[in-house]
Amino acid sequence: MTDYGGKEADIVRALEEDIIFGRLAPGARLVEDVLLARFPVSRHSIRQALYQLEKLGIVTRQRNKGAMVRRLSPGEVRQIYEVRELLQRQAALMIPLPASEALIAELTEIHRVYSAHVEANYLSGIHEANDRFHLTMFSACGNDYLVSSIEQYMRLSLPVRANSLADPEKLEVSRQHHWFMIEAMKRHDNWILAQLCVDHLQPSKQFYLEEIEKARDDAA
Repeated sequence: MTDYGGKEADIVRALEEDIIFGRLAPGARLVEDVLLARFPVSRHSIRQALYQLEKLGIVTRQRNKGAMVRRLSPGEVRQIYEVRELLQRQAALMIPLPASEALIAELTEIHRVYSAHVEANYLSGIHEANDRFHLTMFSACGNDYLVSSIEQYMRLSLPVRANSLADPEKLEVSRQHHWFMIEAMKRHDNWILAQLCVDHLQPSKQFYLEEIEKARDDAA
C-alpha cells in the first residue's frame, strides 16, 4: 500500500493516473468521503489535492455538485490542441540541430524504455516514459517558460491522451513517431522535426472528437 503521508502531491499523482488510465471517466465525481476512505489522510489534504487538480485544469468544481473530472467539449479539445501545436512547433524550431550526441543518447534510452513498456503493456510506465521523452526533447529549446507551458497543456489534455494508452495501434504509431523525431534531430531541418511534433498530436485528438460525436449520435 502506498504511504501518502499527507502529501497532496502523491494524491494528485494517483488521481491523475486514474484519469489517464480511464478508471475515472470524464464527468466522474470526486467525492471527499470516498477519497478519505481510499487515502489515509486528513480532509484538508484531500481538499488541497482537489484544489491542485483544479489548478492543473483536469478537475472542475460546480456549486452543489463538488469536484469532478473535467469533461472537454469538442470546442475545448480543438482550442487546447491548437495551443499545443503552436507551443510544440515553436519549441521544435528553437532546438539547435543537429542535436548533441548526449541528447540523442538520452532520448534513445528513453525510447528504449518506452518501447519495453509498450511491449509489456505497462500503462504507468508508458505514460511516464512518453512525457519524459517529450519534455526532455523540448527542454533542448532553451526556454524554460515555453517548456513549462508545454507541460501545462499536456496535463490539460490528459482526458484526450488517455485513449491512446489502451490502443495497441496508436501506441505503435506513437513509438514510430518518437523514433522519427530522434532521427530528425540528427539532421539540420527544424521544420521536419516541428511537423513531426504536430503530427504526433493528431491521432488522440481525432479519436476523442470521434468518440464525442458517436456518443451524441447514440443519444439522439
